[in-house]
Amino acid sequence: MNNKKIPATAGVSIEHVDFRYGSTPILADVSLEIRRGEFFAFLGPSGSGKTTLLRLVAGFGTPNAGRIRVGDRDITHVPPWQRNVGMVFQSYALWPHMTVAENVAFGLEQRRIARAEIGKRVQDALDLVGLGGLAQRRPAQLSGGQQQRVALARTLVIEPEVLLLDEPLSNLDANLRVEMRAELLALQRKTGLTTIYVTHDQEEANATSDRIAVLDQGRIQQIGRPVDLYDRPANRFVATFLGVANVIDGAITAEPGGAVFRAAGDVAIVLDGAPAAGPASIAFRPQSVALQRGAAAAAAAGSRLAGTVAVREFLGAIMRYTVKVGDNRVLIDEPHQRDHVPAEIGAVVAVHLDVGQITLLRG
Repeated sequence: MNNKKIPATAGVSIEHVDFRYGSTPILADVSLEIRRGEFFAFLGPSGSGKTTLLRLVAGFGTPNAGRIRVGDRDITHVPPWQRNVGMVFQSYALWPHMTVAENVAFGLEQRRIARAEIGKRVQDALDLVGLGGLAQRRPAQLSGGQQQRVALARTLVIEPEVLLLDEPLSNLDANLRVEMRAELLALQRKTGLTTIYVTHDQEEANATSDRIAVLDQGRIQQIGRPVDLYDRPANRFVATFLGVANVIDGAITAEPGGAVFRAAGDVAIVLDGAPAAGPASIAFRPQSVALQRGAAAAAAAGSRLAGTVAVREFLGAIMRYTVKVGDNRVLIDEPHQRDHVPAEIGAVVAVHLDVGQITLLRG
């Protein structure tokens, strides 16, 4: 395993899976395909069903409907110890009375692997996660990041087809989380192991994943690359859960100059293309909006709107404004530069919105 790709890796198919606790539905008609060697994230708020879905892949529960396949094998009713998937738990679940080496060897001993083979595979796994010199320490003698790597080594040593990670960084401080997520991704790229990562942290999912499934209330809201989900959200939930978004409710009308989005408070935005008339919302990111101050702040047609600065927040790299535009409040992020003079609270400003950055939301 040392410096070699793990050959036994497989894709995962989840097909029309339903799951409930008693009469309470947890997952509803969930279907997705995870490609072999992909780093895939289940992302959603608490109660969205993401951890339940991961545990079904691991075998800690059986769907009420649907099936789960690893490669060509249907594992829906296969017990966990026969699935050849490895799971790293949020708590790491290390045995405190065992050394690092003994913790890593535990799964191999349960599989009755020969002693000489266990020693070699344990050392290879510890070398892979950068802990080759700490084999005789106990968990209490390790940092949080080192304990997480032991949990990873213990899972990798059994050479699973799929690696499952249940919020493995949640117990670490902010700086270590950033460091460890980079290490996790580098390890996954080195091994080529199909990896499913559960998190509620959008930044973590965006930074590590090839693709993301966004879940809410037991249903998949959208699946795609992080940048595609961010730039082209399928609905209001995805737009607001993945980063900060402005959402304005209104309607599209067909007018001589083209399709116009209108909202309460004299908001009128000329749209690109010819979207159908009817109720709609628009979503756009704070960095897609620009401010103009002073005499240039008079309202005009198109994507230029008059507003008043209601709140100003200095966030280091950006100055974030909340601007009252009619009956709506629009967040605007302006890059901060030294000695730049910010807009004052109460100032009348013009809000310029790049219509190419607008996402139309229906329903």
